[in-house]
Amino acid sequence: MKEKDNGFVYTVEQFADLQLLRYRVPGFDELSLRQKTLVYYLSQAALEGRDILFDQNGKYNLQIRRLLEAVYTDYEGERTTDEFRAFEVYLKRVWFSNGIYHHYACDKFVPDFSEGYFRQLVDSLDESRLPLEEGETKEAMCGKLFPVMFDPSVMSKRVNQADGEDLVQTSAANYYEGVTQQEAEAFYAAQKEPGNDKPVMFGMNSRLVKENGRLKEEVWKAGGMYGSAIEKITGWLEKAETVAENDSQRKVIRLLIEFYQTGDLHTFDEYSIEWLKDTESHVDFVNGFIESYGDPLGMKASWESIVNFKDLEATRRTETISSNAQWFEDHSPADVRFRKEKVTGVSAKVITAAILGGDLYPSTAIGINLPNSNWIRSVHGSKSVTIGNLIDAYNKAARGNGFREEFVYGEDEKALLDKYADLTDNLHTDLHECLGHGSGKLLPGVDPDALKAYGSTVEEARADLFGLYFLPDAKLVELKLTPDTEAYKAEYYSYMMNGLMTQLVRIEPGCNVEEAHMRNRQLIARWALEHGASARVVELVKRDGKTYVKINDYPALRDLFGRLLAEIQRIKSEGDFEAARVLVEKYGVRVDKELHEEVLARYRRLHLAPYKGFVNPVYRATTDSENKIVDVSVDYTEGYAEQMLRYSREYSNL
Repeated sequence: MKEKDNGFVYTVEQFADLQLLRYRVPGFDELSLRQKTLVYYLSQAALEGRDILFDQNGKYNLQIRRLLEAVYTDYEGERTTDEFRAFEVYLKRVWFSNGIYHHYACDKFVPDFSEGYFRQLVDSLDESRLPLEEGETKEAMCGKLFPVMFDPSVMSKRVNQADGEDLVQTSAANYYEGVTQQEAEAFYAAQKEPGNDKPVMFGMNSRLVKENGRLKEEVWKAGGMYGSAIEKITGWLEKAETVAENDSQRKVIRLLIEFYQTGDLHTFDEYSIEWLKDTESHVDFVNGFIESYGDPLGMKASWESIVNFKDLEATRRTETISSNAQWFEDHSPADVRFRKEKVTGVSAKVITAAILGGDLYPSTAIGINLPNSNWIRSVHGSKSVTIGNLIDAYNKAARGNGFREEFVYGEDEKALLDKYADLTDNLHTDLHECLGHGSGKLLPGVDPDALKAYGSTVEEARADLFGLYFLPDAKLVELKLTPDTEAYKAEYYSYMMNGLMTQLVRIEPGCNVEEAHMRNRQLIARWALEHGASARVVELVKRDGKTYVKINDYPALRDLFGRLLAEIQRIKSEGDFEAARVLVEKYGVRVDKELHEEVLARYRRLHLAPYKGFVNPVYRATTDSENKIVDVSVDYTEGYAEQMLRYSREYSNL
């Protein structure tokens, strides 16, 4: 595996099903001192919320992490045994997943060491080093935490999406306490005002609990739940405000601080609108409660942050896409009733990530489209980013790893991928984020939350299909986004191979597909396979005992994607919950057991990790005698465990 580029080593380490990479921050040294200082302050704010995500992902995660870390740093016994090595892997997995649940599959991963062995490790420590809660004994702590860690039946899934079950009571995510799904849905439905065309995202920044028989929200704000971490975040944001690049960015930061201080969702909408308007700043950031994939009901948002600056050269591609947004909307295969008459405020850029935090660390997205509010998207537009340096790190680390040789059908397909795949993969991400999420509209009176637990999957499918449908279009050649009319085939092949087969390496044997993005990809691929079967548009074929994807008619596959996009947009626009449920459950959830076993066996022979994440660079500020920053440097040498332990020391705020 080639993992070096001009001396830069991308791969840090690999364990379990995870590979840790580094990413470069090209262009940082060319920033002005003011911009470097802004990145430094915003990066500190991005790290201060780490504990929030751990707690959101499970109510015992923080105490478990601290107990594991105490053992890791203080245990003086033998560290070369199989059980201690298994303990190290478990801790590294907890760090990676921000808790004891798999970051992608949401299943609890059970330790490969025994409960008795772990008790010996804990007993070897001085009690003063244990993370005991006030008045808690060691016995009580172990009695509370050990079943959560070791018993597969206790709090087994972070997010349960099984149709027909109470998704709130069967999910371990720490967004609800003593509340049923029906109660939660009724609580938030009652808050919505009929006819209000600018609704806030109710429940986005709170935990819903039942006390003395009554439901109440514990709001995440300064002085409220997570207040100690939020106050640290706002402290760094206040410093960032002093070095903002312009008045527009300064207003964005001020409104975000105000939202954190008050918890007022109307203020969050104001902040989102001003953030959308700020398209001139070179440095940008996201910091807050953003995505709702971790809530089984798709309302409550996990904490995340990314600090970035614009990649000016690569941004020309996304600016070309966004400047033609109306053409794409007008030529969508969706019914004209569901299209926007006028596309507003679509801005897009390629960015260089400077730091990742919360739900974007260590595993991260490669593209982001925000805000998530439907009415703000409709009136004010959206801002889309493709994270160029992270995509580059993924590509560099993957070269020569044997994956294509094992899973791609033939030499023609390999040649397509070698020639076009990097380009078309980036372009599909751009179309997904820049246009897909911002396309279409809800019909008047349709509740944005009408699709409930299926909303995230449907939305991701809609954005993916938008990109897939337009990739082959002659318009992209005309805009010089693709070099010819053959390039799109590389993305079509890799997408169908992933959706039908290779993403199954991320699923444990016997499990269904749970994560929204994976459900979306399988839904699209399986639907296209079935609906193109009579014409053999796409096939699963056997050769030498191995299964491969074979695409026989690429133009016909585009037509299938267009048909499905039209239906997905209808479901979204009309809020057709039952149609969403049937589509996702039929195509997106269940796994072909025999094919799954085959794919896992073939993948194991490659000794690859199906999931990847990143170690952050370290920013160091140099100050003068008056404590004024005179320079900020970036360092790439910190190791994974070293970084995680330092974050736990320096940013443990809850």
